[in-house]
Amino acid sequence: MNQIISCNSLDPQLYEAIMQVWHETGVTNPARVDSLQAIQHSLEHTGTLLYCEIDNQVVGVVWVNHDYRRLYIHHMAVLPAYQNRGIGRSLLAEALKIAKSTGYQAKLEVHRDNPAARHLYASLGFKDLDGYITMIKREL
Repeated sequence: MNQIISCNSLDPQLYEAIMQVWHETGVTNPARVDSLQAIQHSLEHTGTLLYCEIDNQVVGVVWVNHDYRRLYIHHMAVLPAYQNRGIGRSLLAEALKIAKSTGYQAKLEVHRDNPAARHLYASLGFKDLDGYITMIKREL
């Protein structure tokens, strides 16, 4: 069984380890502005980071936060060398425990070209939100 660690504070060393997972899996890019300061601000308010360490290496991570109505599941990723070992399922199960404890609906976005993630999410009860298109304005 994979041990999932929960944290609400982020130091530079943990941030770098998490960013390595996100970079290697393509979960982040400069347009997302996933800075240490932005993530720490989230963690100080409604956010939580869940991560899995094996041999002192962060191998999987998910970031969650909420708006007092829905729990948003962001940036879930597992290093390719550690995929298909139940780490993603364990991370998502912990995120869903947070949603259940708060009573909030759980919501996430997944790329349509990511069938493995879509399969995992569907296996834990997520369904497509028919009629919606995700839109964003990054330049303000």
